[in-house]
Amino acid sequence: QVRLVESGGGSVQAGGSLRLSCVDTDRARSFGCMAWFRQVAGKEREKVAALRSDGRTRYEDSVKGRFTVSNDNAKSILDILYLEMNNLKPEDTGLYYCAADHSSARCLESGNVNFEYWGQGTQVSVSS
Repeated sequence: QVRLVESGGGSVQAGGSLRLSCVDTDRARSFGCMAWFRQVAGKEREKVAALRSDGRTRYEDSVKGRFTVSNDNAKSILDILYLEMNNLKPEDTGLYYCAADHSSARCLESGNVNFEYWGQGTQVSVSS
């Protein structure tokens, strides 16, 4: 059974960095797509970054140049997802969710939020 577990959230000051991790605890499969979303109270869940199994990535405009999504490069399968976040801003504050799907078909579409599996989220708080 797929269980995605996120870690690495925390509280930092603006300009700081955090690295989020997402692991499929079953570790027995390779996904077609994994992604990071964030949600702020009262707003819709926003797709921050996505990584397709062929290595292609997509970022939300506000995080381009500051965030980097990656997997375990030593492995040929996609079952781990990292999000390196640099130069954090207060507007990056939110609950960050990891998501995964066996299909890669709509992985890089910004509006696609229909993923098979979701983690519980890890909180990121950035103070000014």
